[in-house]
Amino acid sequence: LALRMERHCQNALQVASYLQSHPQVAWVKYAGLPDHPEHQLAQRYMGGKPAAILCFGIKGGIEAGARFIDALQLVVRLVNIGDAKSLACHPATTTHRQLNQEELAKAGVSQDLIRLSIGIEHIDDILADLEQSLQAAKG
Repeated sequence: LALRMERHCQNALQVASYLQSHPQVAWVKYAGLPDHPEHQLAQRYMGGKPAAILCFGIKGGIEAGARFIDALQLVVRLVNIGDAKSLACHPATTTHRQLNQEELAKAGVSQDLIRLSIGIEHIDDILADLEQSLQAAKG
C-alpha cells in the first residue's frame, strides 16, 4: 500500500507540473507545487506528498472542459476519486450541472475546473492522454 501511495503522489506531482506549464491550462491547484498556498503545510504534515487529487482550469471554459473530458482515452471519466486508475471529472457539466452561474460561483466551481484523481498507471501514458485531450479541447 505504501508503494502504491508513493506512485500516486509521484504521478500527481508530475501531472501538476506538466499542467502548470501547458499553454492550454489557466491555473493548477495542487499542494505539492511550491507556489500553492498550502505547500508548506503539505511538507510538514504529509511529508511533501499531498495525495493524488488536483484540479486545473482549462482555457476555453465549459465547452473546452466538456471536449477535454470527452477526448480522454486512458483516464476514466468518473466523478469519484481515489482509485488505482486515473479519473477525471468536469464538475460544471456533471456533479454540479443543475446549478446556475451564481450557485456555481458560490460553490467554488468554475466552468473551467477539471478535477483529476491520479492513479498508478505509467506517467508517460497519463501525460499522453492528458495532452491529446487538451489538444482536442481547443475545438
